[in-house]
Amino acid sequence: MNIFLLLFLEFFKVGLFAIGGGPATIPFLSELGEKYGWYTQEKLTTIIAISETTPGPVGINMATYVGYSTGTQVYGLWGGIVGGILATLALVAPSIIIICIISKFLASFRNNKIVNDAFYGIRPAVTALVACAVISLIKESIFTGADGGFEFNLFSTLLFAAIFVLLQFKKLKKLHPVFWFVGAAVLGIVFKL
Repeated sequence: MNIFLLLFLEFFKVGLFAIGGGPATIPFLSELGEKYGWYTQEKLTTIIAISETTPGPVGINMATYVGYSTGTQVYGLWGGIVGGILATLALVAPSIIIICIISKFLASFRNNKIVNDAFYGIRPAVTALVACAVISLIKESIFTGADGGFEFNLFSTLLFAAIFVLLQFKKLKKLHPVFWFVGAAVLGIVFKL
């Protein structure tokens, strides 16, 4: 199958079923990496980090990045541009279609018991999917793969714990996420030198 068609179809499915925003796309992206070999799980953590630190919604940034890098691998620079655009459009298309449909019937959806009950069940499922993705990212960050094995990464563990503890304070919680990414990047550079 043509890589562009495949990118569009796969990201359309992600956009259709990733309920809960950007973090909810992570389990789907993990599966795409394994299924098609477009990127490794380690590369996925890099994709997420880049998507978090660049302006815009995380899910869309990840789709653009994956589409661009996949298209570039196959067709070069222009393939990357086309792949990035297609993956991004495919990710947002289901939301646009669904919102247009819902807006036509908003009054009847607003108080519909079946719809409310469905979302009552969907919320825990989304939470579980995001939690599994987060656990996978924590494992990838704390344990660095070496020749198929794992090696405990003390620096990553201490940095994770320190940021986690600091984010429990209300004043620090208000800091923009970019502050944490830049600070962590600086510490990574300092400790790797």
